[in-house]
Amino acid sequence: MGIAADIAIILVAALIGGLVAQRLKLPLIIGYILAGVLVGPYTAGFAISDSHDIELLAEIGVALLLFALGIEFSFKKLQLVRRIALIGTPLQMLLTIVLGLGIGQWLGWNWIESLWLGALISLSSTMVILKTLMNQGRLGTLSSRVMIGMLIVQDLAVVPLMIILPTLNNLEEGAIALFLAAGRAALFLAGMYYLGTRLIPYLMRHIVQWNSRELFLLTITAIGLGIGYATYLFGLSFAFGAFVAGMVLSESDYSHQALSDIIPLRDLFGLLFFVSVGMLLDPTYLLENMGTVLLVVLLVAVGKALIFSGITYAFGYGNIVPFAVGLGLFQIGEFSFVLARVGVSTNSISAELFSLILTAAIMTMILTPLVSELAEPLYKLRRRWFRYEPLSTMNMPVEGLHDHVIIVGSGRVGHYVAHVLRRLERPLVVIELDQRRIDRLKEEGVPIIYGDASQPMVLEMAEVEKARLIVIAIPSFVDVHSIVSHVRQLKPDLHILARAEGAEQLATLHEIGVFEVVQPHFEAGLEMMRQTLLHLNLPAGEIQRFADDVRQELYAPLYAVHEDYEKLVRLKDAARLLELSWVTLLPDSSLVGRSIGGLGIRAVTGASVVGVMRDGRFTPNPHASFRFAAGDVLAVMGDREQCTAFQKLVGGDDEEMVEQVKG
Repeated sequence: MGIAADIAIILVAALIGGLVAQRLKLPLIIGYILAGVLVGPYTAGFAISDSHDIELLAEIGVALLLFALGIEFSFKKLQLVRRIALIGTPLQMLLTIVLGLGIGQWLGWNWIESLWLGALISLSSTMVILKTLMNQGRLGTLSSRVMIGMLIVQDLAVVPLMIILPTLNNLEEGAIALFLAAGRAALFLAGMYYLGTRLIPYLMRHIVQWNSRELFLLTITAIGLGIGYATYLFGLSFAFGAFVAGMVLSESDYSHQALSDIIPLRDLFGLLFFVSVGMLLDPTYLLENMGTVLLVVLLVAVGKALIFSGITYAFGYGNIVPFAVGLGLFQIGEFSFVLARVGVSTNSISAELFSLILTAAIMTMILTPLVSELAEPLYKLRRRWFRYEPLSTMNMPVEGLHDHVIIVGSGRVGHYVAHVLRRLERPLVVIELDQRRIDRLKEEGVPIIYGDASQPMVLEMAEVEKARLIVIAIPSFVDVHSIVSHVRQLKPDLHILARAEGAEQLATLHEIGVFEVVQPHFEAGLEMMRQTLLHLNLPAGEIQRFADDVRQELYAPLYAVHEDYEKLVRLKDAARLLELSWVTLLPDSSLVGRSIGGLGIRAVTGASVVGVMRDGRFTPNPHASFRFAAGDVLAVMGDREQCTAFQKLVGGDDEEMVEQVKG
């Protein structure tokens, strides 16, 4: 069956490898790569008949990944990390090339191959990092944006490297080739600007009007891969063209749907990429050269981790970011395979160097998900050794802090709390570690302390002894627990408001003395439940009683200790049940000419008339003797059922019931 049978073997092997990795609680990437080793040409078993075809399909996976990255890419997001991406990345690549040059010379290679080694190890893996960040749920963090920004610049640097490195023996021809490539890139980007602002939006508008999901998916896939292939014909990178196509689509109104539709296709072809990488690994070569391979892996991993961490720290990023970047980008990237093939085809590097780079790259890719998990433990270890980090404060009040609110974390929740307190002119201070959020708060004039709230020194700087309340708005339960413990030592009677992600965390916080707890997911689920039952036309009172029972079960510890908390919740729930309706009396209404007391409105409907607007004049709380007239606008208060009953009464449908009540 040819390639069809090969794809079937790969998918089954990847499934088995993924299941084993999942069972062992390892990243799926490792399972895919090991599956590729098993079905590759160097091992026995279900060998792939034509690995070259699979490699070509894997290139589509790389292109689709960068296409999706381009859709998610925003210049506004890159703006936050532009200095380290545009300046730090070339510096990192230069230092890594020097590192590779030193390793190659130490191993006895000539300077050209050593320089090639440096260039090959200077690139990190966009594919592996994105997959790792997605699996770990860290996309969107500051460290992930730094990594993605640097990876984008690395990927862009592949094109000049492919031109310059093969011509090291003739620098004059290399300079001419680089100049021509730069000209082609400029023409390509100019053409893409025209397509992105004129043709593609026009095409997408017409495709969407046809309301065909299949045609929409086909269109965005054709745009990504078609532009990528056109870029390849233009003498540039296929993956680079797909990335630019994604950036073009990201500026359209259809970017979110395009990303949603392309993700399954991206993941499928991405699987082929990881399997194809595993197929290139020769276990025999690894066993015969184990010492050299492990030495290169160790030197590259440690050297790149130190280089990335140092550059990240030098560009002003502190706390966990240097650890995350260094331990995330230490691997050798997939574009190194492409670059190494160019070296072999031009006789610039030997087959031995190609095998060494290939094996070392695969090993570093396998290690990436495991090593990147060490960032947080190492950061906590450093905090333990260097307990007191230098603190910086911004926008602090001249008179100092007193009777204030301390807000730990300025994410969406913490920032909103700070915004409301500032509108009410209440004193507050925010403790934050994220430099991006600090810059935003600084511009808004919010008092800030840069530091880790789990450290007693930081809490002392926030004048916790003089505070009225501390709001812990961070999601990490470990950090919340640590902060609460220190607060209890510094000021045992301070009120603490924290967030919990489940009943177990709520119970734990209750045990250590936190009685004001918010569960965001629970509250959102409860509200969605209310809205669902309302749309099913269940009585509002029954819905509220059910919600009260659920809340009572969950928050029982808080109710038992805090009566005021229960009262606040009950009042809030009662307010949801009350509705204020405005009803206009038509001339044929059964209420016209009758008094409030004579109608017995409250006895009939349960609702109360709390105001009447007549001829532009409002009468609040009208007396029982007040008689209605045509054109009156009545303010009626009650729950949904009571207001509905009053509406029927106004329409004259309940005349008989009114007479019975009067009698």
